[in-house]
Amino acid sequence: MLSSFTVSLLSGAAAGTSADLFFFPIDTLKTRLQAKGGFFANGGYRGIYRGVGSAIVASAPGAALFFVTYDTLKRDARPYVQRGLPSSNAQLADTLTHMFSSTMGEVAACTVRVPAEVVKQRAQTSAASLSSYDTLKVILRNENGAGLRRNLYRGWSTTIMREVPFTCIQFPLYEYFKKVWASRGSAAPVETVPQPALAPWKGAVCGSVAGAIAAALTTPLDFLKTRVMLHPGPVSASRLARDILHDEGALVFLSGIGPRTMWISAGGAVFLGMYETVHYILTE
Repeated sequence: MLSSFTVSLLSGAAAGTSADLFFFPIDTLKTRLQAKGGFFANGGYRGIYRGVGSAIVASAPGAALFFVTYDTLKRDARPYVQRGLPSSNAQLADTLTHMFSSTMGEVAACTVRVPAEVVKQRAQTSAASLSSYDTLKVILRNENGAGLRRNLYRGWSTTIMREVPFTCIQFPLYEYFKKVWASRGSAAPVETVPQPALAPWKGAVCGSVAGAIAAALTTPLDFLKTRVMLHPGPVSASRLARDILHDEGALVFLSGIGPRTMWISAGGAVFLGMYETVHYILTE
């Protein structure tokens, strides 16, 4: 029998790799829509798998780090959260636990995800059609003098700023939707339903709906994160946001909302569906 740590590790790795590979072209289109100069100036429909190497390298460890952290804290932190609340507030305790656990999971995953995202997005918008490896070599040359840490982890704060609200919306909704589905046909209130063991395809549907809602609401943060990562040198996110607002208007912050919502909705189905499937297989 595999340990819960190993199950989370393997399920998360499978989920991350499958989702990133399957939906990479949509991510490329979204990035080019958000890049300065617009879609066609940054490559249009050409080379939509450019930068996929960095995604492949980071997908498994990033997703594994997320789910190991999330599943561990979801299980272990729940009693401590409930201790500070009235016993009648079981649903609130669940929601706060999922928000805290997913936030910590995202912070852990971003240690791998941010450098890979920097390389990927620069490759996706490269006028010279550079591969992930060639893009990484350019970054490592440190031609702007900012230092490797500031270049590879450019956009760390804006990524966290995007991921924390996103995951605080997506995962509580995902867990709640699963509970609602599990309670159908039962007279018991939703908040009293134990952690459900839904069929993987039902988990995929819950993940898709939760992901779509979270993606649409956090598009402005994703837009700002993309612009910070693509900026030629280190820049303050707040200063860049003011400049963009002045030069391009407020609506530009919604650039890419269609591809992002579609990608993450479908990606949520694949990502969380694959996670649920592998988790089910390994624990049966």
